[in-house]
Amino acid sequence: MDLPMLLNYLFGGFPWEIPEIYQKKSSIYHLDRVRTATHIITGEDDVRVDADQSYILERGLNYLGIPVQLLVFPQEGHILENNPWHGKIKVREELKWLKKYGHGLQ
Repeated sequence: MDLPMLLNYLFGGFPWEIPEIYQKKSSIYHLDRVRTATHIITGEDDVRVDADQSYILERGLNYLGIPVQLLVFPQEGHILENNPWHGKIKVREELKWLKKYGHGLQ
């Protein structure tokens, strides 16, 4: 995360100071509770949420048998703003995902 002082404020310390708090709050330690098909979108150059976290989440959900799709946009950060086609592709893929897994959505 690019805002380390925010983490320190929110959790009362840094991960190496209070690892038990971060493990309790981190979704990666609770993946066994996920039941929902998950669509993950990230930019490969995201500094707010590193793309590696998306890869880890996708691999974990896939291992657990949860339907998951990861879209990684090259040369994009947290906001898809470098290539206008990326925004269009993102929306197209979200709509396809919702059509497949958004039961009852019209």
